[in-house]
Amino acid sequence: MGGVVDNLPVIEGNQDEHGGIGSGAELGTHFTVFQTSKTATQLTQMENSMDIKLENFDIAAQGKLLFDKANLTIVYGRRYGLVGPNGHLEHTMSDEGKKVTRKEAKKAKAKENYDKTILSMGGVVDNLPVVEGNQDEHGGIGSGAELGAHFTVSQTSKTATQLTQMENSMDIKLENFDIAAQGKLLFDKANLTIVYGRRYGLVGPNGMGKTTLLKHIGARRLAIPSHIDLLYCEQEIQVDSTSAIDTVVKSDKKRLSLLEEEAKLMEQIEQGLTEAAERLQEVSEELRDIGAESAEPRARRILAGLGFSKAMQEKPCTDFSGGWRMRISLARALFLEPTLLMLDEPTNHLDLNAVIWLDNYLQTWKKTLLIVSHDQGFLDSVCTDIIHLDNQKLHSYRGNYTLFKKQYAQDLQVHEKNFDQQQKQLKAMKKEGKSSKQAEEQMKQQLANKAKKGGKKNAAKQNDDDDAPSAELLQRRKEYSVKFQFPETDKLNPPVLGLYGVTFGYGNDILFKNIDFGVDMDSRIAIVGPNGVGKSTLLKLLIGKIEPQSGELRKHRTLRIGWFDQHANEALNGEQTPVEFLCTKFNIDYQEARKQLGTTGLATHAHTVKIRDLSGGQKSRVALCNLALGSPDIIILDEPTNNLDIESIDALAEAIRDFNGGVLMVTHDERLVVRTDCNLWIVENQTVAEIDGDFDDYKKEVLDALGEALIAKK
Repeated sequence: MGGVVDNLPVIEGNQDEHGGIGSGAELGTHFTVFQTSKTATQLTQMENSMDIKLENFDIAAQGKLLFDKANLTIVYGRRYGLVGPNGHLEHTMSDEGKKVTRKEAKKAKAKENYDKTILSMGGVVDNLPVVEGNQDEHGGIGSGAELGAHFTVSQTSKTATQLTQMENSMDIKLENFDIAAQGKLLFDKANLTIVYGRRYGLVGPNGMGKTTLLKHIGARRLAIPSHIDLLYCEQEIQVDSTSAIDTVVKSDKKRLSLLEEEAKLMEQIEQGLTEAAERLQEVSEELRDIGAESAEPRARRILAGLGFSKAMQEKPCTDFSGGWRMRISLARALFLEPTLLMLDEPTNHLDLNAVIWLDNYLQTWKKTLLIVSHDQGFLDSVCTDIIHLDNQKLHSYRGNYTLFKKQYAQDLQVHEKNFDQQQKQLKAMKKEGKSSKQAEEQMKQQLANKAKKGGKKNAAKQNDDDDAPSAELLQRRKEYSVKFQFPETDKLNPPVLGLYGVTFGYGNDILFKNIDFGVDMDSRIAIVGPNGVGKSTLLKLLIGKIEPQSGELRKHRTLRIGWFDQHANEALNGEQTPVEFLCTKFNIDYQEARKQLGTTGLATHAHTVKIRDLSGGQKSRVALCNLALGSPDIIILDEPTNNLDIESIDALAEAIRDFNGGVLMVTHDERLVVRTDCNLWIVENQTVAEIDGDFDDYKKEVLDALGEALIAKK
C-alpha cells in the first residue's frame, strides 16, 4: 500500500487529550495510505481553488482496509457532517484535524476513563489488547494474543444496515460464528443474542466451551459493538498495599478523574480565574449524575455482603489469600456496573453467607448479566433467561433453570420423534432400491428445500435460535447422565461419632470452647456460618485430622468415615490412571473399575489418563468414586460441589438421599442442602448449635444482619 499523498507534508503537531491531530510520524506508524497521483492539468486547476478533491484513495489500519478506492470532494463554504458506524470510516477521517465539541470531548473522555478501568482489571476495550498476564489456575483471562495462540475464530461480517442498527442499541447479536480450540470445533455456525437488561445463565456440560465463549466475548474476539462496555470478571486482582476498600473505590477511573478536575478548577477560581466556573458546574453535575458521593458506602456494602468485616476492608490486598482476592475482584466488577457483566462460577470461592447475599443482590441488577454457574439454586433465583450450549450450538430459553429443564425435556422428546420419523423415511427409500448414500442425499435435499421455504417465511421474524430447519440429517442425541451411589451400610448403635467438651483454636483465636457435638447413622446435617468461624475446622476435628486442645473425640470401634474436601484429590496417586488406582486399592477387576468411573460421568477416554493430567473436575469424580468404594458408614463433605457440574451435583444429592448412613457437610450450594433435607447447625460464638427454622429463615437472618431486605422469589 505504501503510496504517496501528492508529496505534500503533514502539518506537525502533538495529539491532544481529546484526539486532536497528531504528527505524520504518529499516523504513519499505524496507517498506510495510497492515492492516485494527479496530472499536471489537474494540479494547475487546483492552484487557485479553495475546494478539496481527493480521488481514488486507500487507507489501511494495520493491514485492515478502511477506505478502498474512495473519492471525496469538499467545496469551500459548505458545512459537512461525516457519519457512519463507530470504529469504521468517520474516526479515521476525523483525526485529520476535526474540531470536537465540548460534549463530544466529554463523551470521549468518559469512554477513555472507562477503557482505562477495564484494562486495569485485565479486560479488553474496543480492539485494544488485554493487559498481559498469565492464565491462572482458575482459567483467568489471558491476553488477546494468548487466546489467539490456542483458538481460531470466524464470524460472518455484518452488512452496513446491520451495523447502523447496532449503533444505538445496547443489545448484542452474534451471528454465524465458529470457535475452535487447537482444531477441535467448540461452536459451529452458532448464534447468540443478548438483550440489554436481561440476566442470562449459560449452561451445558463441563469442557464444552462455556468459559471459552465468555473469554472471547471479553476479549472482543467476536464482533461486539464498541460503544458497549463489558467486563469479564474471573481473574485475581494484581495486589499491592492498597486497602480492599480503596481498591474497589479507585477502580472507577471516571470518578477519580472528575474529582481531580474539580479540585483543580476550585483552585483556579480561588486564584481569580472566574472562567473556570462554567466547567466546574459541569463537573459537579457529572459527579452528581454518577453518584460520586455514595461511591464509598456502595463499595462498603458490596464488600460486607461478600464477607469482609470493617477491619478487613481496611487491610492491604497483599494480606489476603487467593480466594479473598477473587472476592475483591468480584466486588470491583459489581461496583463498576458495566453494561455487560460476565461472571464465571462466581460462587466457587464464596461461603454460603456470601452466596446468599450475592444471589439477593443480583436479582435487582438493572444492566445485562451473563453467568456461568453450577449452582442451580443461584441460576433459578438470578436468571431471567437460560442459554444452553448443546452440540456446538446455543439455544435460548426464557425463564430460570428449572423452567429450562422442563422445556429441554420436551425438546428432547420432539427431537427423538423427528429422528425416528427420519429413520423410517430413510428405511423406506432403501427398500425402493436406493443405497444408504443415495437415500441420505435425497433426504438432505428435501430438508434443504424445506429450510429454504421456512427461511423465506421467517425472514421478518429474525429468529436467533439454532433450531431453524436444517439441511443436515438428525443425529440421535446422547443424553448426558451421572449417577453416584454410596453402598448400603450396616447400622451402628449410637454414639457413633462425637466431640465431648472440646476446646480448640489457633494461637489466641479460640474457635470452639467446651463444645459437645455428634453425628449418628440417621444424621443429615449442614454446618453454616460466616467465613472464618471454624466450619471446616469442626469437620477436621471429627475425622481426627487435628487434635483438640482439651476434651476428646469418640467414635465407634468399627466406624468407617468417607471424607471429601477440596484437597481430596491429593489422596489419589497421580502416577496411576483412574482405573489402575481403583484396581490396586480395592482389588477389583478392570471392567468393574471402568463401570464405577463411568457412573460418575468421567469421560471414557479419561479412565486411562494419568490422574496428574486430569482436570480438577475429573479428579473430583475419581475421588468421589474412591469414597464410595470405601463403603463408609458416615460421609463428611467439605465444599464437594466446587468442581462438579449441575448434573453431577444433582446425582450427588440423590446418592445422599438414598444413603442409609449419616451425612455431615459444609457447602455453599443451597439446593444441595435443601434436596438432602439437612438440618442446619450454625457455628458462632465459639460453639455449634442447631437452628430453629428452615433455610429461608436462615437466609433472612443473614441478610438482616447486613441490613439487606430479602427479595421475594417470583
